Formats: sequence, structure tokens, C-alpha cells
Amino acid sequence: MFICMFDENAVLDGLNEQQRQAVTHQGGPLLVLAGAGTGKTRTLVARAAWLRGAQDVPASRILLLTFTRRAASDMLARANAGSEGAGWEGTGSDGAGGKIWGGTFHAIAHKIIRRHAESFSLSPQFTILDPGDTTDILDALRPDHGLAETGQRTPRAGACADIYTRCVNTGRPVSEVVTAGYPWCAPFTSQLSGLFRAYTERKRARHLLDFDDLLLLWQAALADPAAGPVLRGMFDAVLVDEYQDVNAVQASIVRLLQPDGKQLTCVGDDAQAIYGFRGADPAHLRQLTADYPGLDIVRLHRNYRSRPGVLDLANLVRPSAPGLDLTLTGDRGPGDSGSAPLLVRCHDEATQAREICARVLDAHEDGTALRDQAVLVRAGHHSDILEIELTARKIPYVKFGGLKFTDTAHVKDFIATARILVNPADDLAWFRLLRLHEGIGPAHARRVLAALVPDGDWAQAATAAPPRAQRALAATIGLLADAAGQAPGQAETVLALLDPLIRGRYPDSAPRLADLRRLADAAAAQPSLHDALAELTLDPPSSASDLAGPPRLDEDYLTISTIHAAKGLEWPIVHLPHLVDGALPSDMALGDPDGLAEEHRLFYVAVTRARDRLYLYAPQRLHIRRRGRDDRHGLGQLTRFLNAEALAACDSTTAAPLVPPLPATGSLASRVDAALGSLWDA
Repeated sequence: MFICMFDENAVLDGLNEQQRQAVTHQGGPLLVLAGAGTGKTRTLVARAAWLRGAQDVPASRILLLTFTRRAASDMLARANAGSEGAGWEGTGSDGAGGKIWGGTFHAIAHKIIRRHAESFSLSPQFTILDPGDTTDILDALRPDHGLAETGQRTPRAGACADIYTRCVNTGRPVSEVVTAGYPWCAPFTSQLSGLFRAYTERKRARHLLDFDDLLLLWQAALADPAAGPVLRGMFDAVLVDEYQDVNAVQASIVRLLQPDGKQLTCVGDDAQAIYGFRGADPAHLRQLTADYPGLDIVRLHRNYRSRPGVLDLANLVRPSAPGLDLTLTGDRGPGDSGSAPLLVRCHDEATQAREICARVLDAHEDGTALRDQAVLVRAGHHSDILEIELTARKIPYVKFGGLKFTDTAHVKDFIATARILVNPADDLAWFRLLRLHEGIGPAHARRVLAALVPDGDWAQAATAAPPRAQRALAATIGLLADAAGQAPGQAETVLALLDPLIRGRYPDSAPRLADLRRLADAAAAQPSLHDALAELTLDPPSSASDLAGPPRLDEDYLTISTIHAAKGLEWPIVHLPHLVDGALPSDMALGDPDGLAEEHRLFYVAVTRARDRLYLYAPQRLHIRRRGRDDRHGLGQLTRFLNAEALAACDSTTAAPLVPPLPATGSLASRVDAALGSLWDA
């Protein structure tokens, strides 16, 4: 039995007028247009608490959909806190109706599909493919569909995977996607269609689902006359964070979950839509007004993050969106040193790197920790020269936005081995594990694979390997066979099996095995190995330290991050390099109006990451050499997003080049010739 009292004042305490209006919205569809730094997370969590207390919605019947592991963990921890600041007082075992359902779209879809696998005509042993796995399967199938070994340029596996995902997430046929985004692939449209059909058949035969399948199956079940009412009936209220980042399938899922929008709350900001490459489209945010005629819009414009100077620039560079315009107002003063952004015009990229390092060190000397500063780049390679300068100056840094933890080779080895225990028909996982054995290359791996999958004799499979690999492979298969039916300790078996293989394959095996030790410990803490695999695939950690809790670093470090990876984060000091056309906006977007609009939003997101100080850098000469005869540098034009009004809101300086030009001295060559002439006198 649970006895409780809901204290509405505790939930609303500290919220501003607009936040309270959003939290206490009485019913009907609601869009919270939340500008950067306006406290949307606190508002959404308070909304969930208010629905539980004031509207008597059980926690277990509230669904909170987010887009990142970090956001989901943060919001759920706060929303499910019970008496810890959520406005509840009481005793009992069930709280206010259990715990809120929450997570990313893919994680929630997986939970529902796993629970009802047979209703989805799926084997309970199904495993999930990450995007890299999808690319690998498509690559293996390409030769069978005239897309490899043809003597001409054909779409590579990565391009095929991009086209496939774009078709699924936008709901557009392959011919339309190819014409719009991959015109050079147009002659291969029919081959691509055949490839994608074969890919689907392979997945079904091997009990595999990719990320797109999770959403498509959830969508199909919600639209089904029999299953739809059951799934919709699981939730009374649906809250969606970052709605500007939904794709067509996700938008459809939200509409199917809340056809009338009676208890639908969407939070988003058109100006922060930066994931078009994933199929996301901010048009879905604007479409809400048409889908729900009674939609109420509450604007959160009070910014708690940035100094006035940063906000002034942010408002000037914010892309316009009719009907969804928003002007940020400040809650903080200008600070001791003022807050106008500083534009630094640099001679070249080397000068830019020097200037960034100098300002980072100056701020550090003034008391700002390195970890309170960030360099945000449009693309990972934009920090190459800076990283050299940081290393030379012994400034420690950590870079985010590149290779993910789960994309590293040894972690993929662990995941592949674990997937075999969960789903022995997973031939892609077998192929990777087999090739870890010395002496087994692609050809021998296929031969062994034929004896293993789908219903081969594991005991005899090792005999298909080369003689020098048979003993080690027999040991591997024996360990897998012993652990296949034993749920406890499977993660330890994976680690024990991989230990000699990792030591033999990688020169730096010690740190890799330390990573896998943490991975095995984290997997052992899950209810099953299957649950551990699902979490690793759907919500991958960014590093091994994520598995062990907060990092414990003795030394301070500077953050380098892509702008995409910095979404949702903030730093007291932010440096934005390469603010020239061709870098930001990217040269790939210059000929595409939609792409250029997204680059504009990306710049706005970057600007709004700064709390106190914002430094902008524009190199005049860029290192680029496409052909051997070309000049090594090109001239950089200041980004078009800094127009005259925006420039007026910034202070400006010009950095001296590393090698200053010589003063005018007349004709030095003539002087040398004259001096040489004296040597020729008889």
C-alpha cells in the first residue's frame, strides 16, 4: 500500500512563468518551443511530476521519449526520483504507480518488441545490428547484385547503407532518394533495389534486426487494428524531447501513440535541428499545428546559460522560422570582462591554432580549468593542426565526435562473441570471431561458417579450418557450447575466450583487455546477456569510463568536439575555428538550400554552447592541395552566417602571422647582383 501527498508548490518552485505554464497545461496537445539554455529538461521533468500528482496519471503510464542515452538517463533519474525533489511525500513500495517508461525511440521499441517477440513473428533469440553491421552485410551481398567486381565505379557498401537508411527514414522510394542525393548512383537503381530486398531476407533468416527495423515494427504494430489499441493503451501521457530531430517514422509513431493529442507534450526548437543526415526533418515540428488543430504553443525564451553578448549574437544568427520565431532573453549579467564575442582573423590555420592555444592558456592562468573550455569544430579533421600545436605545448585534450567506443575493434570482437551466445545463427558475428584466430582468413572463415550456420555441427566445424588453427578454434567452440545454455557467467566466458585471441592479435592488448574487463562487469550487472547487448548497441557508451561511472582524471584536459557531438552541452569558454565558407557551412552543402539551412542551424547551436566567453576564428588561407600542380593554400571567405549585423555585435582583432612579412627594402635582387658583379672584375 502506498500513501502519499502531492505538493504542487514543490514541483513548481523555481520555475519561471512560461515554464509553469508548460508544466501545468491542463490537457490537449502542447508544443513547448524551448530555446537553447532555457531549462527545457527541468520543465519536462516537472511536467511528468505534475501529470503524476495533479492529473493522477500513474508513473508507469507515462512515456518519455528522448534521443540520446545521456538525456534519457538524466531525465529518468530525476523524473523517477520519487520523494527526492519530485513533489512527493509518502511510504510504500510502488511509488505513484511504478516508474516512468523512458528512453530513446529505439530503446523503447526494442523493449516492446522483446516483450512481444512472437506477436511480431520473431524468434526470441533475435539480435540487433548496429550501423556498421548493416554496412558489412550489404558489402557481402553486393557482388551478387552487380555492385562489385564489375570493372566500373559502383556504389560502395557505405553509400548503399546510407541510401537504404534514407529511404526507410524518409519514406521515399529508392529511385527518388538516389536522384535527389546520390545522382551518380542512378544507373544502379535496380541493382540497389535487389540488394535491399536480399538484405531484408538475410536479416529475417538469421534472426537479425537493424535500427530501422525496430522503429518500423513498432510503427506497424501501432497501426495494426488488433495490436494498436493494446500498445496505445499502455500509456496515458506521451512526452517527446527534441521533437525537431524526429524522422518520418518517429513522427508517425508519435501520432499513432496519441491520435487526439489529449496528453501529448512535444519539446523542440526548429533552430536546433541538425540531424538531416539521419533523415530527421524539422518540418515535422511545423507539421504539429496541422496534425493537431488545437495545439497550444508555450515559448521558453529566458536563457539561464549565456552572458548578454553571447545571446545578442545568438539572436542575430538564429535562423528564422515563421510561426516558431523565438528571441532569447538573458538571466545573467555581462560579467567582469564583458561578454561580446571576439572574432579573430588569422593569417592561416597555423596562426589559428597558435591563437586558440594562447587563449586557452591565458584563461587557465586566470583560473578557468581546461575542462571548462571547448573547441567545437564542424568536422573532425578541422582540428588536425590544432592537435599538433596542443601536443607541442603539452596541453592535454580529449576529442569527442570521432570513433565511438563500440566501433573500436576489440569492443566489436566482444560484442560479436556475445551475440553468438544469444543468437547462434548470427553468421556476421561468427565471421568476425573466426577471423580472430591466427591462420583463418576470409576464405577459410566462409568454409567454417558453412559448417556452423544455421544448423551445423559445432563439434566438427573446427576441422574445416587450416590445421594450425584447429586447436584454438576447437577450444573457442567448446567454450561457446558450454556457455550457450548457462545464463549466469556468460559475460565472463566471453572475456575468457577472447583473452588469448586479443593478446595474439593486438600489440596494445593490455589496455584493450582492461576495456573488455569493464565491459564484462557492466554486462554481468544486466538481467541477461541479451539485455546487455541491446543496451550496448542502442545506447553505446562513449568510452570505457562511462561503464565505470564518472571518470577520475588527475589531470585537467581541454575538450575538442564536433558541433553535432556537443549538442545539449555547454562550457564557460567556447572556441569556434574555421568560420569560413567551405568549412562552416560545409562545402558539401553550398549547392543545396536545405543543406545550407541545416548548416545555419548548426552554427546557431555552436554559438549557444558558450556560457561566458565566445571566440570566433577565421583563417584567411586554408591548406588545400587537390592536385600536385595546385597552390598549397586557398583563400578563405568569412562564413556567410556572420553578416554585417552579427559582425557589429562582435569585437574583432587580427592575429599576426607566425612569420611576419619583411618591410619594403627596395630591390634586394639588384643589390645581390651588384655585389656579385664585383667578383667578376678582372
